[in-house]
Amino acid sequence: MPPATTTEALADRLRGLQERKDLARLGADPKATERQHAKGKLTAHERIALLLDKGSFSEVEPLRRHRATGFGLEARRPYTDGVITGWGTVEGRTVFVYAHDFRIFGGALGEAHAQKIHKIMDMAIAAGAPLVSLNDGAGARIQEGVSALAGYGGIFQRNSRASGVIPQISVMLGPCAGGAAYSPALTDFIFAVRDISQMFITGPDVVKAVTGEEISQNGLGGADVHAGVSGVAHFVYDDEETCLAEVRYLLSLLPSNNRELPPYAQSGDAADRAGDVLLDLVPADGNRSYDIRAVIEELVDDGDFMEVHAAWAPNIVCALARIDGHVVGIVANQPASMAGVLDIKASEKGARFVQFCDAFSIPLVTLVDVPGFLPGVDQEHEGIIRRGAKLLYAYCNATVPRISVVLRKAYGGAYIVMDSRSIGADIALAWPTNEIAVMGAEGAANVVFRREIAAADDPEAMRDSKIEEYKQELVHPYYAAERGLVDDVIDPRETRPVLSRALAMLATKHADLPRRKHGNPPQ
Repeated sequence: MPPATTTEALADRLRGLQERKDLARLGADPKATERQHAKGKLTAHERIALLLDKGSFSEVEPLRRHRATGFGLEARRPYTDGVITGWGTVEGRTVFVYAHDFRIFGGALGEAHAQKIHKIMDMAIAAGAPLVSLNDGAGARIQEGVSALAGYGGIFQRNSRASGVIPQISVMLGPCAGGAAYSPALTDFIFAVRDISQMFITGPDVVKAVTGEEISQNGLGGADVHAGVSGVAHFVYDDEETCLAEVRYLLSLLPSNNRELPPYAQSGDAADRAGDVLLDLVPADGNRSYDIRAVIEELVDDGDFMEVHAAWAPNIVCALARIDGHVVGIVANQPASMAGVLDIKASEKGARFVQFCDAFSIPLVTLVDVPGFLPGVDQEHEGIIRRGAKLLYAYCNATVPRISVVLRKAYGGAYIVMDSRSIGADIALAWPTNEIAVMGAEGAANVVFRREIAAADDPEAMRDSKIEEYKQELVHPYYAAERGLVDDVIDPRETRPVLSRALAMLATKHADLPRRKHGNPPQ
């Protein structure tokens, strides 16, 4: 047989390359894909295809294989080593991604697997582009011992180094147990899917062995548990397709890195649109409840906003939205839940959101209707002082444009904490229904005039009289404005136009913090 020509030899090599690429994509076991689908789960490549723009994915190290020996590993060396890494685009902007492939070693992390993740994380940091992890793995690869554990250390280190530099998003699409759970915890946002996402440090079997408690995986660390009880998950959805579509939407609201501004999007919603409906949404009576989300909907472009941690600490609402095409972060007390009071969970939820917005140059709009901090022995014993201080610290440390609007009640220390003028709000506004005071008139009258009330022939009549006196002297809507504590009292219907103009004015704001390595926030 005559020797092969150069063209034939190259064609043969190309066929070999394609065979390896096909094997890397399809996996060595065709039934593994069937098993993944039977669980109601997509494969890693299918997930990446939903996340990124069509045809934009470029894979890194698809032919990587582990070099471990022992326990039969030397006979099992599949391509990719159980993790798909690479980059693509979301709405035309570069995004890096890694996705555990549960079909290979159950997505467990080994040395080569970890090195692939380290590389893609380093690339994301260097390129200044968001990083999305699609988590579906069984933890460390036990057969590789401490080498696997060291791989997690490298991931944690890079998560920390990337914090506040590039957006990091974790999507939980399967199990995530033990130390593996700490990587998502170090990222900015965690998405979860009901029935297939589980996160826990120790699983149900260990819990039963140690405490005697019996609980299912979903009961211990399912999506709804982490969305509504622990506060670990920020978003939860019913299926993977919806979840990944919402990840794309979140990315459209975020800058690629901390050196860029959030992307502008042209809106057909006029910046000077009056909000007549606001007059009916917020009752003048401070004891009546309402849903602050209806107010937010009226203020933002096209009524569209993305609420963060919707099921956890619902007495405060945190959301990303646009006003006149520009992305803003909104923090608002929620009178429909616990009267909008601040407690430990609400303080921690608000603090983390404020810090995120500040890290990525997202202006803050704070809507205030707060009766105070939640009283109670449990709150005090569980650290409301130090944990409530987290929200105060976050606002005081923020250098992005900050605008606060007092809608109704703003009492005591909670008023100060909710981005009051005294802690650095650039623009402080109030509606004519505002009540800015140390406390409500009823409580204040009982303290200030307790002797007069006790000595009166008709204590109840005296109390009513003193309450009215206190309101007239200190709780009227213009008391704070007369002292420069708010910049203006505005017609509620003009709130959106006023916010639009103020945000445009503050777009060039520049503020520097004192030179330091970093602050030491309350824990």
